[in-house]
Amino acid sequence: MRRVAKISAACLATAALALSATACGKTSSDDASSSSSGGAKGGIKIGLAYDVGGRGDRSFNDSAARGADKAEKQFGGSIKELTAKTSDTEADREQRLQDLADAGYNPIVAVGYAYAPSVQKIAAKYPKTNFGIVDSVVDGKNVDSITFTEEQSSYLAGVAAALKTKKSHVGFIGGVDNPLIKKFQAGYVQGVHDTNPKVKVDVQYLSHGQDTSGFSSPDKGQQAAQGMLDNGADVIYAAAGSSGTGAIEAVNGVKGAWAIGVDSDQYNIPGMEKYKSSILTSAVKNVDVGVFDFIQSVKNGKPLTGNNVYSLAKGGVSLATSGGYLKDIQPKLDAAKQKIVDGKIKVKTTP
Repeated sequence: MRRVAKISAACLATAALALSATACGKTSSDDASSSSSGGAKGGIKIGLAYDVGGRGDRSFNDSAARGADKAEKQFGGSIKELTAKTSDTEADREQRLQDLADAGYNPIVAVGYAYAPSVQKIAAKYPKTNFGIVDSVVDGKNVDSITFTEEQSSYLAGVAAALKTKKSHVGFIGGVDNPLIKKFQAGYVQGVHDTNPKVKVDVQYLSHGQDTSGFSSPDKGQQAAQGMLDNGADVIYAAAGSSGTGAIEAVNGVKGAWAIGVDSDQYNIPGMEKYKSSILTSAVKNVDVGVFDFIQSVKNGKPLTGNNVYSLAKGGVSLATSGGYLKDIQPKLDAAKQKIVDGKIKVKTTP
């Protein structure tokens, strides 16, 4: 549901330079604003409140950023970005959203489940502002809940892992042990065992409870992956934001081992080029599509509200084929996908 180099909590960059943004070591009180058309006629002021890691995490937040960048390019206007830090309190999240609303940004997108309580409160306070929230359901007349069936793409990742492992031993690394990330774990483990029940699956979480550092600590991801590799696993799937890039780095150092990326197609992410030979696939979550759809709906005067679910059947989630490493098993993956779409396979959402 988060770089090989250690990433700080906030990443500030202009939208025009989004794809080349790098971590910049600032806190959540810092912000980045950008404008490609300076509020041109018909433009739209987009507010983005990122989860920890921010723009430049090469995963979850970057996917949201791509959706906003597309909207800015298509509709004109400007983007203002604020980024969370791991020590945030609820008051910090509320203030971040309120600052965007007070500055006239509309729509405002809260990227990540942690914003749910603050969106509930601030959306009610600003009924004329449209809010979107990714990965959580918030009831509000001016709120679009953008959710995904992460378990379904993770199931396909599990099928791929079971078919590619040479040691009958794979791993799963979760950023934080919360219900959202456990959806990734549940789907992955089910996919592995439905394909080959003899395959062992190691599971490890990087942080727990309210500690969200597991989404922004590549060093922790690297250490966890190295431990699994040392223990005999040869395919590792990390659903851990930018921490997952550390896991990919560890896997890249081991001949015959594979990494599975998450949220973005990490094979094609700038800065990940030297690890391409080890990225088997990525369980893609098209946050960019959900974010763009929401912004477009506001621009068109018909804001989306309610819970809009982006599923495998709707292309909301998918398994990346970049690199061509799945060609030999693609028919089996296609068959599994069709069974999920047809309802013949019910993918679990809890381990």
